[in-house]
Amino acid sequence: MSKIPATKKLLLIIVFVWLTGCATTQIPEQASQANIIVYNVENVFYEVPRDLAEEEARLAAIQRYSPVLKGKKFFLDPGHGGEDRRNKSLSGKVVEADVNLYVALYLKSFLEESGAVVYMSRDKDTTVDLKYRSVLANNSGADFFISIHHNAPGNSEHYWINYTSTFYHGTEDDYEYEPANHDLARYVQRDLAYAMGNSGGLGSFDGTYSDYMIYAKAGFSVLRETQIPAILVECAFYTNRVEESRLQIDEFNKIQGWGIFKGIGKYFLTGYPEIEMIKDRSRSIGNNVELVFSLSSKSPIKPESVKAYADSVVIPHVFDPEKSELTLLLENPSRGEKTIRVLCTAKNGNSAQPYHKKILIK
Repeated sequence: MSKIPATKKLLLIIVFVWLTGCATTQIPEQASQANIIVYNVENVFYEVPRDLAEEEARLAAIQRYSPVLKGKKFFLDPGHGGEDRRNKSLSGKVVEADVNLYVALYLKSFLEESGAVVYMSRDKDTTVDLKYRSVLANNSGADFFISIHHNAPGNSEHYWINYTSTFYHGTEDDYEYEPANHDLARYVQRDLAYAMGNSGGLGSFDGTYSDYMIYAKAGFSVLRETQIPAILVECAFYTNRVEESRLQIDEFNKIQGWGIFKGIGKYFLTGYPEIEMIKDRSRSIGNNVELVFSLSSKSPIKPESVKAYADSVVIPHVFDPEKSELTLLLENPSRGEKTIRVLCTAKNGNSAQPYHKKILIK
């Protein structure tokens, strides 16, 4: 087969682009003078995941995750709404509050189909106070909290920015940081970004971010005030012209809900350690108190990951990997209520759910 000369290749590419309109950039005179590039987004592109597009494959995915999701309780928080509808795309056609709700309702449907129980801060366009969202979540009896948002840049002129990101509370050197929240964020981020065809941005290696990056040493209110494991998802930037076009399409919002659902499903399918105090093995020894815990996990626990605290103070411990038992020693503890916190991580990379239990020293 004869080779096409480089000059002819270039000519063919130019002709192809001109004929199809792909990658065409229109620059009106006014926009050019303002240094603004207006992209032709007449053709909106996205890929429907095969396991969502084909009903048989979708049902197979639901059945795959159902054993680990059945009975789990989720609290979904579609951000904004009601009196808070100020976040809009450049054209005004996309209102963040609405898209947040659409995605959350699709996610709710997928979770319930898998056997999970779902609560919501709102299921329609209504006003819910920011702090009241955490109160609702804490009183719901839910096991996990997921807040759903769509993003905007700090500078309104940066309309070209677009990526998917998932937030967790605190940083690794902060006592409030819970590794399990970060784990869930990783799983959701990976599958959501993949389903949407987005990157995770340049500020993070894997697209997950501490909320301290937005509000230093404070983070997001809904993550800081919510007492159950919690993450916040920024699915995409509604201010981006291309993303604005996709967010107007119901099917694309369904894809976002599916991506979050699959991330949740894979997280639970991988599994995480479970911590439980063995009460009949815990006892007083002289002036000391010995507490014994069972650290169960289908993936072996990393001994070096085991940590224990009493009222945020590190306490001595002994971990027996063969028995999966952890023994804590409280030396000459003062009387009263103490909060015991235990951390551990399995070799599959997932950490145990937050363990904070109060005990009474008499």
